Amino acid sequence: MQRKRISWRVLLLLLFCFLAPLGCMKHVHRVGNGMQVGKGRLQRQWYALWGIVPLNRVDTHELAQGAKDYEITTFYSPIDLVLNFFTGIFSVYSRTVVVVR
Repeated sequence: MQRKRISWRVLLLLLFCFLAPLGCMKHVHRVGNGMQVGKGRLQRQWYALWGIVPLNRVDTHELAQGAKDYEITTFYSPIDLVLNFFTGIFSVYSRTVVVVR
């Protein structure tokens, strides 16, 4: 009984540690009046050396397709967490950038 209780606690702790980044590190920027149409585009942003050196450039204005009112959201998606698990060994990390018009 004691061993089963400990294994559930360990499982919950691991689950919490794996899912915790999904709830934090989300940034939302509104340009103009914010989202109007509801159509969005997504792109992945890559960094090296634990986030110090950007490896690619995400042009949010291009993702907005010339709209004057849009919303930019950057966050760690579940796909980012899986990718970062493997690429983190080489200090390469990603995050998701979504622009919604």
